[in-house]
Amino acid sequence: MITFPQQLLEGYRAFATQRLPTEQTRYRDLSVKGQSPKVMVIGCCDSRVSPEVIFDAGPGELFVMRNVANLVPVYQPDGGAHGVSAALEYAVSVLRIEHIVVLGHAQCGGIRAFVDKTAPLSEGDFIGRWMQMFIKPGEVVEQRGHESMQDFVVRIEKAAVFRSLENLMTFPFVQQAVDAGQMQLHGAYFGVAEGSLFVLDQVAKEFKRANGE
Repeated sequence: MITFPQQLLEGYRAFATQRLPTEQTRYRDLSVKGQSPKVMVIGCCDSRVSPEVIFDAGPGELFVMRNVANLVPVYQPDGGAHGVSAALEYAVSVLRIEHIVVLGHAQCGGIRAFVDKTAPLSEGDFIGRWMQMFIKPGEVVEQRGHESMQDFVVRIEKAAVFRSLENLMTFPFVQQAVDAGQMQLHGAYFGVAEGSLFVLDQVAKEFKRANGE
């Protein structure tokens, strides 16, 4: 017999009795007027890194796309099905998003498997093919001289944010919106253990602890 997860039913009951009553009007407005978020967050599907929780966002405030290792592919209109690209196109061209935030995080399983070159990163699986987007042809990602494994992994986790921001600009509609001053791109990094947030300083090209912490 198929049984719906009990924890989800209990969670919904808590939502329906505690949070929904305070936001019912907002939900009704959103159902009539539609959504108009100003911010898109591209994050990892890791269960510990929920953008709505981290940014304390209410319904209708964030347009969220989550995937393994918060990666954005390059623009590739080849007739195939591209989930990230489709969400991006909708956010920019339809919702007229004003900010896109690529949210990386510590202890990313996809990045760690990529670094360790461990299963299930074989040539024929989905994760391996997906993570290959992170590497440019001919590029070598290796641990530096006196760099600890922990520092190496953190560097690669942050590099994934840089790569996704770089790939975002290969989409003509993204570049056009950015060049016209209609949209801004941002990078961020979440420390799971401490709950800390670091925001990318694009001039200094480094992540700095967010204000208010």
